[in-house]
Amino acid sequence: MKRLVYIFVAIAAIALTLVIQQSPAPAQQVRQDRSNCESGYPDVCIPLYPPDLDCGEIEHRRFTVDGDDPHGFDGDDDGIGCESD
Repeated sequence: MKRLVYIFVAIAAIALTLVIQQSPAPAQQVRQDRSNCESGYPDVCIPLYPPDLDCGEIEHRRFTVDGDDPHGFDGDDDGIGCESD
């Protein structure tokens, strides 16, 4: 019986190791996903400027604008983009 437990634990450890090796770290996923996104909009992915986009051309509303706002989504400079349609 003990031998079966040891075998089961060994198989589980090998399987877990394979899963961990195949999964990229979350930080790597974020970097890859944001490579074509403007950095001034940290909570959403807005395509790089140009072209100039307006709020009606994107699906996001009331998102953080931090620093550079090349699309002009934060007209009143309060740090929130596309507050109204």
